[in-house]
Parts: sequence; structure tokens; C-alpha cells
Amino acid sequence: MPRIEPLAPPYPAAVDQALRRWMPPHVPYEPLALFRVLHRNPELASRMFSLGAGLLGHGLLSDLDREIVIARVTARAGCAYEWGVHAATLARQAGLSPEQLRATTETDAAGGAAWSPRQAALLDAVDELHDTAHLSQPAWDALRVHYEDAELLELLVLIGWYRTISYLANGLLLEEETWAARFPTR
Repeated sequence: MPRIEPLAPPYPAAVDQALRRWMPPHVPYEPLALFRVLHRNPELASRMFSLGAGLLGHGLLSDLDREIVIARVTARAGCAYEWGVHAATLARQAGLSPEQLRATTETDAAGGAAWSPRQAALLDAVDELHDTAHLSQPAWDALRVHYEDAELLELLVLIGWYRTISYLANGLLLEEETWAARFPTR
């Protein structure tokens, strides 16, 4: 049972319109529970929408790189809710294989699947930031080989954003969406 109950239809007109913006068009399921909880505070939801939508739909990182990072951040944070939503939809659309998705949940993600050097650098950066809240010079240098300054800034924000989303979903005790991929058991 979530700590704050998600809104249920019928939604007030303004909330209905906002939730439609948050979901891709023609999706066959209700807006995510996370979005429906956030709309208990519409002003906060509105502020969060700008950054979240910008990272997902208008970012400089490739869809594949973005989804590798999201999968690893949410896995390291133990956020089955958000990991499952992305694993079922955007990660697969971006090209992550089932083996790669599973590897993002393993202790040594970079060694758990066939990753390119660029992808391994992403995974290592997520792990370092998760463990220490710092990025060592070798980890930074490994990223610099593949990314420009603007992309590196976006990468750091993306990692932090999905850590925040993980804290939110975990703190609310959100139950996994029925259609989401199941977080692998270890």
C-alpha cells in the first residue's frame, strides 16, 4: 500500500490535462502511479515535469545511453518501480537486450553483459557516484573519451534525477505497475 494514495479517475480537468502531458500518446494504460501521486501537489508536479520531460525527450545523450544509466541508477537504488517501468518500455525501445537489463541489476554490471567501452564507462560512473557521491579522475577521463562537455553535464543531471525519482518511489512505497517488467531477484 503506498504511503500517499495515487489520484484515481475521474480527475479534475486541470489534473487530467496535466497527466495526459506526462504520458506518451495512445498508451493503453492509466497514468503511472508516480505521476498520480505527484499530482496531489500540482505545483511540484509541474516543476518536475519540465526537467523529467527534458531529459527523456530532448536530451543530448542517445536513447540507449540514457536508458542504460536509468536502469543502473534505479537498480542500485533498489527502485523496482522505476526500473520496471523503464525496462518494460523505453529501455527495450532504445535497444537494451533482456541480458543487458538483467546485468544492470547485478553487482558488477559492467562485467555482466557485452557492453561497449562507452557503455561500461557509463555504468562505472553511475556506480562511483552511487557509492561515493564523487567521480574519480579515471572515471571522468573514461567518459571524456566519448562525450562532450554538454553531454557530460546532462549525464550528471540524469544520474541525480533518477536517484531522486528512486528515492521518491521507494519512500512512497509505490507498488510496481502491473504491466512493468519485474525486477530480477538475486
